[in-house]
Amino acid sequence: MSLSKREFLQVLGAASAAGLGLAQYADADAATAERGLYEVPRFGNVSLLHMTDCHAQLLPIHFREPSVNLGVGAMSGQLPHRVGEHLLEAVGVRPGTLLAHAYTFLDFEKAARRYGKVGGFAHMATLVKRLKASRPGALLLDGGDTWQGSATSLWTNGQDMVDACKLLGVDVMTGHWEFTYGQKRVQQIVDEDFKGRIDFVAQNVRTTDFGDEVFKPTRCAMSTA
Repeated sequence: MSLSKREFLQVLGAASAAGLGLAQYADADAATAERGLYEVPRFGNVSLLHMTDCHAQLLPIHFREPSVNLGVGAMSGQLPHRVGEHLLEAVGVRPGTLLAHAYTFLDFEKAARRYGKVGGFAHMATLVKRLKASRPGALLLDGGDTWQGSATSLWTNGQDMVDACKLLGVDVMTGHWEFTYGQKRVQQIVDEDFKGRIDFVAQNVRTTDFGDEVFKPTRCAMSTA
């Protein structure tokens, strides 16, 4: 099965909207909305789930998409550098809908009151469980900027997010602002918390003396599913 650009972007939109609060709907509407949001088309024989840049936000939040996204050179005016009405037109999403709220800043205050907050690890866990159950051998990848960005992550030295990621079922992770905790703390988490559970990969982190790789640059995964 192949997906067009529009279909692929709508799949991404469904994933980004998966954390939208369904309590704003009547019971029948909530059930319908939930089924639609979590039914992501399956294609190919390899399934990679990806999360990134949650910045230690464990609970749902109100998130507003930017009104400006500048593309340089040949990318000017091209996806993913379209915003607002131009983005909705490009991906075939109607204004005033739940996906329009997930994609854009349009009518943000009104849409935020209607649809509620987005995200949160509880919603993420539901989505990950459903997708992994329907895709044996699927891997959950974490692009980093996960351990840093909230009061609780600061107070716990990132431990609250480390524990949350283990519960979420992350398989492979790389780092970004994680390194603001210092090399000793990052190494401690990788060696102790992640050992046997989560692979931490990075191809551009090297020792200062001989330039040796500190972490594995890749992970090789094989599945018999």
